[in-house]
Amino acid sequence: MSDAFRELLRTIGSGVHTGENLTRQQAAAATRMMLLGEATPAQIGAFMISHRIKRPTGEELAGMLDAYEELGPMLAPPNREKGFAVSSVAVFGVAYDGRSRTAPISPITALILAASGVPSVMHGGDVMPTKEGIPLIEIWRGLGVDWTKLSLEKVQQVFDSTGLGFVYLPKHFPQAADLVPYRREIGKRPPFSTMELMWCPCAGDVNVISGYVHPPTEGMFQKAFELRGVKNYTTVKGLEGSCDLPRDRTAIIGIAKPDTDFERVLLAHGDYGFSNTNPAFESASDLLKKMQEVLLGKPSELMHSAIWNGGFYLWRSGVCLDINSGLIEAETLLSSGQVVQKLEEVSQAVCALI
Repeated sequence: MSDAFRELLRTIGSGVHTGENLTRQQAAAATRMMLLGEATPAQIGAFMISHRIKRPTGEELAGMLDAYEELGPMLAPPNREKGFAVSSVAVFGVAYDGRSRTAPISPITALILAASGVPSVMHGGDVMPTKEGIPLIEIWRGLGVDWTKLSLEKVQQVFDSTGLGFVYLPKHFPQAADLVPYRREIGKRPPFSTMELMWCPCAGDVNVISGYVHPPTEGMFQKAFELRGVKNYTTVKGLEGSCDLPRDRTAIIGIAKPDTDFERVLLAHGDYGFSNTNPAFESASDLLKKMQEVLLGKPSELMHSAIWNGGFYLWRSGVCLDINSGLIEAETLLSSGQVVQKLEEVSQAVCALI
C-alpha cells in the first residue's frame, strides 16, 4: 500500500464537509502513482469513484494531463518536407467508450483533413466501459487500417508520410490501458474519461479538439488548457460527447486561438441546407458498408454528415476562408475520390510496416 497515495485519497474522499480538491501537483502525483502501479488496486478503485462523486476541477485535470505527458507516448510533428497545407495538427479527443446510438463521423473527417493537407491524430483503445460502444480502432480496422500492429515508431513513419496517425493505448501506453478494467468494476466513467478528451499525444503546433456532453465540462477544459498554456483548441458539444457536429440541434462550438479571446460559434444545420437527421448506428458491419459508400462518393445521410463535419473542420483548420467554401471543398474531396485515395495511401503505408 502507498501511504502517500492514501493521503491523497483521503483528501478527495472525505465527503462534502471535509473533503478538498487536489492541487495540480497532487493530481499529477496521484495519476503518476496509479499509472506506475504504486497504488494498490483497492486504492485506485477508491480514488476513481471518490473523484467521480466529488467531480474533478480544471486544476486537477491539468495535473492528470501533466502525468500523461510525462509517462505517455508522444508523436513528433509530421515531416514538413511532405508539403502539408497547414502547420497545425488536428488532434481529436473522442470518448474512449465509443458510440452506440449515432454513426461516428470522425474517421472520415480525419481522412478529409489529411487529404486536404491537414495532419490529423486520433487516440483510443479497444471496446471500453461504461458504454462499450464501437471504438475508433475497430472502425479503422474495418476500413483496412490496422493500427494495433504498429509500434509508436512505425506510427510516426505513417504519420510523416501520410499525415494520419493513431495512438493505440494497449500498444503505445499500456500503463493507461491497465486502468481500464477499473471502469467496469466501479460502473461509472472516472475523471480519466474527461481528461482523455484533452490529452494530446502529439508535440508541436496542434489544435486540440475536445468533445463533451455536459456544459460544465467545457469550463473544466478551458481552465485546464489555460493552466497548461494550451492556446489553440476547439470544444464541441458533439454527438454522444464526440467531436462530431450534430444535425438534430444547433452545434455549440468553442474556438480558442493564440492571441485571441475564446469565441463561441453556433452552427444551425438548416442554415446550410442540411436536414435534422443524425445517421443512426445499427451495427459495425452496416456502419462500415455506409462509410465505404461515402468514400466512393455515393449520396446518403452519412455523406451529408461527413460534408457537414468536413466543411467545418476544413474552415477551422484554416484550409477554407469560410464554412460554405469548406462544405464545397469537403464534398469535392469526397466525390473526386481524393479521400478514398488517402485511405488507400494510409492502408498501404500501414501494411508495409506490419
